[in-house]
Amino acid sequence: MSKGERIFQLPSRIDRLLATLSKIYMDRGDHRRRKVIVNSQSRVQEDREGTFSEYSGEMVYGHTVYLHVPESLYPSLGEERRNLQDQITTDINEIKNIPDEYISAVFLEMEEAEGRDWRSESGILLPRQRTITSTTAERIWGGEGYRVFLSHKAEVKKKAAGLKERLALFGVSAFVAHADIRPTKKWQDEIENALASMDAFVALLTEKFHDSDWTDQEVGYALDRGVPVIAVKLGRDPYGFIGRFQALSCTWDDAPLQLVRLLIKQSRMLDCHITALPNCRNYDKGNALSQLLPDIKELSVKQAQQLMAAFNKNRQLRESFGFSGEKPSLYGVGLAAHLSRMTGKKFIRMETGEIEMKKK
Repeated sequence: MSKGERIFQLPSRIDRLLATLSKIYMDRGDHRRRKVIVNSQSRVQEDREGTFSEYSGEMVYGHTVYLHVPESLYPSLGEERRNLQDQITTDINEIKNIPDEYISAVFLEMEEAEGRDWRSESGILLPRQRTITSTTAERIWGGEGYRVFLSHKAEVKKKAAGLKERLALFGVSAFVAHADIRPTKKWQDEIENALASMDAFVALLTEKFHDSDWTDQEVGYALDRGVPVIAVKLGRDPYGFIGRFQALSCTWDDAPLQLVRLLIKQSRMLDCHITALPNCRNYDKGNALSQLLPDIKELSVKQAQQLMAAFNKNRQLRESFGFSGEKPSLYGVGLAAHLSRMTGKKFIRMETGEIEMKKK
């Protein structure tokens, strides 16, 4: 077979290698590199000439990888771009398993619109996208929690506001239109700002939910955005486009825990939840928070250490039965056992009541 006819293996495997790198970076807590490779489109320029390796006595081929970074992300790379390129090159070569092929260089380039619909290809295009300033986002969401838009009818605004308050314990910053919009703001603009900046959408399907044109428009906006959508059956079955989502059947009292059990699958929700744990103020809330532990399937070591630190520093968590594990038949096995399950590492609760990770 001639040089020109050779079929290389590495170019066709680049997407799988990047997927593996994404998992490695997640475990390391390296969110910056992970964000770059997840949001970029890859292109490989094959090395058809090759070079002779004195070490192996054979020809080796060094391909070049171009990662086209979305325009919204590229400027933030700044002077760090070259270091990112070199490190990603090294990391790909460490996990590839093709003896006579390697990546000679990785180049991060800004994705361009000319000649193709690059916005749609990015996978992150937000239809009807609005520019939301940090001041506006702070006014709407009030903090760093996971942003959940609660779509509801006006007659259940008090229950929706109560749901918002109870979700805050778990690290959720919820938006309830009738409670959150200030009289000085045009309510339609503020609702659209919230819809444009939300992380997830929850439709509270009470009996008269469909009677409002606004709730249906909110559902349509959420579906266009492509954010996680949860339909909560509170007197009405899902209908129309939202009917393709399985409804969450629960009561108003059960809704906070049942919702976060679904949302915790989202990586940003998990980070917000871990960030919120140090704010626990009493044992009962600690026990309530502990009910979510079995639903967290996997943690990076860094996330586990953050969770452990929150436990060790917060007496309310440390002495709540759900986190201490002192009454497993009633409150579960406790944080140490769950951290061991989530990470594959060994976590133990010491005589002081604190948790530590055992070293091999």
